[in-house]
Amino acid sequence: MTESFRRSSEYEHPESHGPQSAYPEQQHTPSPVNPEWPPPPAYEPAQPAVAAGGGHDGNGDDGTAVLAAVPARPEPKRRAKGPLVLLAAVAIVAAAIGGGTAYGIQELTGKGTAASTSSTSTNVVPSSARGTIAGVVAAVNPSIVEINATSNAGQSTGSGVIITGDGQIITNNHVISGASSIKVTTSDGKSYTAQVVGTDSKKDLALIKLQGASGLKAATLGNSDGLQVGDQVVAIGSPEGLSDTVTSGIISALNRDVTVPTDENQQQGGDGRWPFAFGGRQFNGDTGSSTTTYKAIQTDASLNPGNSGGALIDLNGNVIGINSAMYSASSDSTSSSAGSVGLGFAIPINTVKSDLATLRSGSQS
Repeated sequence: MTESFRRSSEYEHPESHGPQSAYPEQQHTPSPVNPEWPPPPAYEPAQPAVAAGGGHDGNGDDGTAVLAAVPARPEPKRRAKGPLVLLAAVAIVAAAIGGGTAYGIQELTGKGTAASTSSTSTNVVPSSARGTIAGVVAAVNPSIVEINATSNAGQSTGSGVIITGDGQIITNNHVISGASSIKVTTSDGKSYTAQVVGTDSKKDLALIKLQGASGLKAATLGNSDGLQVGDQVVAIGSPEGLSDTVTSGIISALNRDVTVPTDENQQQGGDGRWPFAFGGRQFNGDTGSSTTTYKAIQTDASLNPGNSGGALIDLNGNVIGINSAMYSASSDSTSSSAGSVGLGFAIPINTVKSDLATLRSGSQS
């Protein structure tokens, strides 16, 4: 830098001016006390012009040059832009970091996300009743319905879970399979006619839609991946046509392979029983030749015919499963001894959520 500065001074003044040889030293002496040393390279070319005006050889033109150079010397102000630009850049980086931090906080706290995709930590139950079965029932029961389906095979009773305020309802495929008409009764006693929107027999799921419904209370769908064996749960449905029936228990096991029929001719008959297989054994009747297997939540909450399609709920009020099958001590569907012995199964709610788009598209599989 210093070498470039001195050469510029030599070009500005011919060698015939003898006194110039001392001026570069005069220019060099103030620089150590300059508070902005070292100067930014971008503004060094402006310094020689000032140095040229520093020579006093008795020529008036040189004095004029000095006067012209002084007001034209903007280095302190121009160089001040460096720190200002730096501050601006720091401010932008800080804003970016702040925005990222805010986003991270939103991700951790769950703010800004829809309740329907909440995890099991979402509290649907009021704080005054949190952790109680009564609190769960009060919060979730308005979202559970009774379903009566009529088909060539007769009539069957099941349950369903309201997932939208305008009447979209999740239930089991075997509850409405082959039905010619579907009647739905809400917890407040109102009756609606329903139409099938989509079915998925491989997952034993169906989506139906109430006609002319609005302002219904939708259930909060939780996260079944966060479940643990021993968690307390509540089941709500209409076993044997007894609407708004509540039972409770725990999660007994996870990822049980449950096999159910996909053939609509194997749907539950007039007695409301639904055949399924577990561990190579068949229960509640013959499952037929066309079947599907899914991973189920096992619970000891009492389930009976008619609970199919109803909700399995955690104590925070989140629906974590759709009840779908029950073990009966007898494989004979006509046996009077058939009933709940504390071995029930539910489709995990994450399976349901992953299938919603397909069901809403009208798929009939």
